[in-house]
Amino acid sequence: MDLGDLFPGFEARTVDTGEVKIFCRVGGREDAPPLVLLHGFPETHVMWAKIAPRLAERFRLVVPDLRGYGWSSVPEVEADHAQMSKRAMARDVVRLMEDLGHARFALAGHDRGARAAYRSVLDHPGRVTKLALLDIVPTSTMWARMDAGFAMKTYHWLFLAQPAPMPERLIGRGPVEWLEHTLASWTATKDLSPFGKPALAHYRAFFSVPERLAATCEDYRAGATIDRALDEADLAGDRRIDVPTLVLWGNAGIPAGPTGSDPEAGPLVAWAPFMAPGTPLAGEGIAAGHFLAEEAPEATARALLTFL
Repeated sequence: MDLGDLFPGFEARTVDTGEVKIFCRVGGREDAPPLVLLHGFPETHVMWAKIAPRLAERFRLVVPDLRGYGWSSVPEVEADHAQMSKRAMARDVVRLMEDLGHARFALAGHDRGARAAYRSVLDHPGRVTKLALLDIVPTSTMWARMDAGFAMKTYHWLFLAQPAPMPERLIGRGPVEWLEHTLASWTATKDLSPFGKPALAHYRAFFSVPERLAATCEDYRAGATIDRALDEADLAGDRRIDVPTLVLWGNAGIPAGPTGSDPEAGPLVAWAPFMAPGTPLAGEGIAAGHFLAEEAPEATARALLTFL
């Protein structure tokens, strides 16, 4: 399968973090402040291709594949799923940036990447300068709101977190079909038109590899256990997000508007308890479904550039 390079002018790098090997694209202005872009499920770093050129005009961009995804290596499975926890992914980000010569950096993440992004702030104080979170509410909040209606809206959280190898086997009978159904169902248009053939080729290739499909399930098992527990421990203690934070959501996305049984629980309301006192928190809805950077690249890039 021919997988085209969707980041012309960017360097391809693979960095050994000591736990996994992280593939990334590096580009943009060499004299500019660094910005890391983290992708979500069920995609790879390619999700940023439409807006990377705009961001590269102002930043030194680092665009990695999360561990287990894309071209990064798949970690050995641990009994508590910690190998795919957002804590582990946050370590990868910090070590990757250290290897590239950046002690401090701005960080933007979508979906699972956004969960790794806010965990990076919580676990590694002083590293992140600004934080942008695309189309999520906190992991513990997702589980706390999981009533019947919300479970139907986000069934994959429960399905993918089931014990191995049940979801892997069921999806593995038709991984491309399940992938395409999932991508289309989370867009505002309910089809694959926002993605484009080159990006879809990358996603199909990644999701068709059994060990990578299994890693994504482990990602959601971690979300149901260790990630949730870490969020709850932070809320019970005094650890909070202490950097300026932007929350963007699709108006037809997963966390937009009321979710679960709480009619007042929009994204900014959900994030407020995680913020340190006096820390700026802003946000806005984008005319899109879940995949902001691909469905509405101009609006998403504009919002990120204004904030960053």
